[in-house]
Amino acid sequence: MKKKQIKFLKKLVETPSPTGSEEHVAEIVRERMAYTADWINTDTMGSVHLTLDGRDNGPSLMLSAHMDEVGLMVTYISDEGFLSVASIGGVDAAILPGMRVDVHTSSGKVRGVVGRKPIHLIEADDRKQVTPLDKLVIDVGLSAKEVKQRIRIGDAITYGVGFERYGNGLAVSRGFDDKVGVFIACRVMENLLQLGRSSGDFTAAITVQEEIGTRGAITSAHSINPDIALAFDVTHATDYPGIDKSKYGDIRLGKGPVIARGPNINPCVFERLVAAAKEKNIPYQIEAEPSVTGTDARAIQISQDGIPTGLISIPLRYMHTPTEVISLKDVQNAIKLITTFTMNLDRDSSFIPGIDNIGLDIVDDMFCDMRKNSETDGEAGENSYALDEPDQSSSSFHDVARSAAEFTEEMKELIAMAEETKKLTREITGTNVMPGPTMDAARVAELSDESGDSTLNIARNLDNVAFEYASDAEVMNETSACAPAGFPGADPSLEACEPKDESLRPEL
Repeated sequence: MKKKQIKFLKKLVETPSPTGSEEHVAEIVRERMAYTADWINTDTMGSVHLTLDGRDNGPSLMLSAHMDEVGLMVTYISDEGFLSVASIGGVDAAILPGMRVDVHTSSGKVRGVVGRKPIHLIEADDRKQVTPLDKLVIDVGLSAKEVKQRIRIGDAITYGVGFERYGNGLAVSRGFDDKVGVFIACRVMENLLQLGRSSGDFTAAITVQEEIGTRGAITSAHSINPDIALAFDVTHATDYPGIDKSKYGDIRLGKGPVIARGPNINPCVFERLVAAAKEKNIPYQIEAEPSVTGTDARAIQISQDGIPTGLISIPLRYMHTPTEVISLKDVQNAIKLITTFTMNLDRDSSFIPGIDNIGLDIVDDMFCDMRKNSETDGEAGENSYALDEPDQSSSSFHDVARSAAEFTEEMKELIAMAEETKKLTREITGTNVMPGPTMDAARVAELSDESGDSTLNIARNLDNVAFEYASDAEVMNETSACAPAGFPGADPSLEACEPKDESLRPEL
C-alpha cells in the first residue's frame, strides 16, 4: 500500500468518532472526496453520501461502511473530580483498567486514565473478578473545579491509542471497526472514476451509529434506495489461540476478504461476489451467517421494498479493543474485489432469488415463442403484430427486476388480446392471415382477389383491426379511421383518411 494511502487510513482511525460524535471523520471524508464524487450529501443523522454518476443506465449500487467507533460516555462527575462512565457500543470492562483514554470536550481533548486499585490492595477473592464498568472511574489529573469547568455530562471518550504498522504486513489500531471500511469505500470510488465509471450510479454511504443498532444504515438505505447494496465491515479472525473454529469458522488474516453467506445475504449478490473474486484471482474466504448479521446489512436488506444486499468483511483480531489487528493485504484485495463486482454490473443484471440473470432478454424470448407458434399455425410470423414494449432506453433496472415475477401474467393478457385481434381479422378478411409490417401492397391485392372486396376496403379493414388492437374499443366507436399513409397493408397510392381527433391516432 502506498504511503499516501497509509497516511489517509491512519488519519481516519486516529480521528475520534464515538457513536453519536462522528462529525470529524465525516469532514475528513468530504475533504478527501471533494474532487472525486459528483455529489456529496450529509443527512441530518450525520451520514455522508458520496455519489459517482454512472456512465449508463445500469443498476445503482450503494456501498455502506460505518464511521463510528465504540467508546465511553461521562455519566457522573464526583465531588473529587473523578468520572463515572457508561459504554457506547460493545465495550469489554475487563480490558479497561490501567488504560489511557481521551475525553472529548467542547474545548478539546483531555487525557485520562482508567483507575483500579492495585493488586496489593485487592482482596484475594476479588482479584479474579472483573470490575464492572459502573465501578470504574477515570482520573483526568485535574482539580474537581477544573474538571467541572472543562468536562460535561455526555462527553464521549475513546481509547487513547493510535495506528501502527507491525509484523508481516499487519497494522494495529483502535477504530479499524469500521473506519477501514470507510477507507475502502473511498478507494473503490476513486478506482471507479479512473476506470471510466460503473454502468450505474455508485454511492458510498459512510454511515453513523452502527454500533448501537445500524441506525445510520436504516435512514441512508431509505433515502438512497439503491437497486443493489453491499455492506462492508470487519469480522472476527479466528486464527489465534482460544477460538473454537467449529463454532466460529476458520477466518484468517492475509487470506483475503470474507464474503458472507446466509439469510441476511441475497444469494445472487453472493454468487456474483464469488465470481468477481475468481475472475481476478482474488483470494477470498466464506463466512456462514445463519441469522441477521451485526452489520449495516441487516438494515439495508429490509429497507423500502427490500434491497438485494451482500456483505464483505476483512478479518480482524481483538475486535472492540484498543489493539484491533488487520492485514493490509486483505484491505487491498477487498478494494479490488468490490471494484470488479461493481464494474461487472449492467442493466440486465437480476438479483431475484431463483430467477438470477433475468433481464430484458426475457421479452425477446417470449416473443420468439409466440412467433414460432404463429408460424406453426400458418399465420404471419415474426412481424405479424405489434405490442407496446417498454422503452428500454428509459426503463430502470429496478422496474425490470421487480416486474419480472409478474411478467408471465402480463404476457398472458397480451396473448389473449392478440388472439382476439386474429379472430377479428379472419372475420373481416375471410382469410387466415394477420395484419402487420410484412403485409405489403401485393399481399393486400391478393386478399382483395380472395375476398372479392376492393383493396381500399381491405386496407381500411386492416387499419380498423390494428386501431382496435392499439386503442380502447370505446374510442374506436367514436373515431372514423382508415389506412394512414405508410400503414402496413395500405397501397401507397391510396389516399389516407385521418382520424377526426389527431390525439387519438395510435402509435402504429
